[in-house]
Amino acid sequence: MNLFRRRPHRHDVIIAVVGLLTGLAGWALGLHTQGGHPFGGAWVLLPLAVTAALELVRRTAPRFALVTGTFAIIADQFTLGSVVTVLMFTDLVYAAVLYGTPAAARRIPVTTGLLSVATAIGFLAWLHKPEALLIGLVTGLVSFAPATTGALVRNHRDAAEAATLRAEQTALLAEIDRTQAVVAERARMARELHDMVANHLSAIAIHSTAALSLDDPATTRQALTVIRTNSVDGLAEMRRLIGLLRDSGAGRTPAAAPTLAGLDALIAQARTNGASSGLDFALDDSRPEGAVLPAPVELAAYRIVQESLTNALKHASPGTVTAALAHTGRALTVRVTSPYGERPGPRAPGSGAGLVGMRERVLLLGGSFASGPGAGDDGTKIWQVRAELPIQESESTT
Repeated sequence: MNLFRRRPHRHDVIIAVVGLLTGLAGWALGLHTQGGHPFGGAWVLLPLAVTAALELVRRTAPRFALVTGTFAIIADQFTLGSVVTVLMFTDLVYAAVLYGTPAAARRIPVTTGLLSVATAIGFLAWLHKPEALLIGLVTGLVSFAPATTGALVRNHRDAAEAATLRAEQTALLAEIDRTQAVVAERARMARELHDMVANHLSAIAIHSTAALSLDDPATTRQALTVIRTNSVDGLAEMRRLIGLLRDSGAGRTPAAAPTLAGLDALIAQARTNGASSGLDFALDDSRPEGAVLPAPVELAAYRIVQESLTNALKHASPGTVTAALAHTGRALTVRVTSPYGERPGPRAPGSGAGLVGMRERVLLLGGSFASGPGAGDDGTKIWQVRAELPIQESESTT
């Protein structure tokens, strides 16, 4: 059998050796549990040796050990008897419940309990003496008591293993949550950094290219003025972001997030930056006057307009770029259109991160986002960015 190819556990070897030696010592001293049986003398050693050998497989083959041990304990009743054989049999019952299958762990206590009761009733009916109940009691002590003990120990062991597994799963879930939080925070920081700095760097790139390509002192001076303004503003934004990352907020007033009230200044800045490229910028805000929007919606709408204006500075053809805001039911609609086609003059490179960031902002609020070429009202080709941001908080007017 494959079960016997496994090495016995060290503790099982100790139990077997100690049990065999103790039983031999008891036999040598003439210690027996009963007398007047047909098989006396050294016959008591046979059940003892079999039971000691079964102790070696009490973990690896608990069912086989219990079944064979049952025959050994029955055979022991026809000899002078050894208390060590009885004790090792109780250990086999205990091991069969503790190390056996879950089905065996449920059945053995019930079976041994019924066997003890049946033994007591049977001998009482046969002998007609109250002392016959002691035989059922001894049977219960030898079989039912160790089986119940094994079931209790197994339940505690399974409960401990389940608690350990739950703790490991909790730690794993906590680590997954931490990793997801780190990834989400890195994505948020990337969006903020891109939206705050890309506009200034795009203007610097466009005007520096114009200053290098055009040999005109007035144009060069104007380009350098725009470059200086955007570089100073970009450095200020960078310092603010680095300060937020380094400081936990103790002893410092948190910087206010941009709101839609700053769109006029944003349009004016874009108009200055895009003048050399033939671009004009306009704001069409049809929201009800005094309407209050949730802070996340205002920030997302502001960043979408900001990034759309930056993309227009990079890629739009000469013409007017229009940023429109409107209420549509329970949502704020942001729509930015720009001329689409061939563009003369310098152009700043793009990476596509701006569109990704805008889409992420909208999806985080549960809205919808679309961008791509289309046709304007007059049939001209345009590039359109459209975002619909749900307004979950109630609006109030003053």
